[in-house]
Amino acid sequence: MTDFNLSIISADGTFYSGPCSHINIPTLDGFIGILANHINSVLAVTEGKIEFTVAGEKRLGVVSRGMAKIEDGDVLVLVDTCEKPEDIDRIRAQRAREEALRQIKEKKSNKEYHLAQANLMRALNRLKVTDNNSKHI
Repeated sequence: MTDFNLSIISADGTFYSGPCSHINIPTLDGFIGILANHINSVLAVTEGKIEFTVAGEKRLGVVSRGMAKIEDGDVLVLVDTCEKPEDIDRIRAQRAREEALRQIKEKKSNKEYHLAQANLMRALNRLKVTDNNSKHI
């Protein structure tokens, strides 16, 4: 398989930068698979699991919202957060879920409600990915 250049960058820094043969990106329309020489595109990235292949090895990341740009054979993924599933603290994610649910129930301002919803989605995503990974070990 032909490789392309992939960069996954979050607010914390570069998660991965280098050659890649395939990537699956979570989007509003479901997962989008990208191979070398993909048509130029811009995609909205949603919370989920990003999977990519480097030298035949499958790698995973847990991403929050962002965007992906495919241009001239290169793929750039910009997200708020990206972390390895094994680095997720499950207890902390459960606490974040509970706190977000509490804040949603309080029904404060629109801004606080939407922030709580985003926090809830992130916590649920982190818990889902850690559940899936524990089943495959």
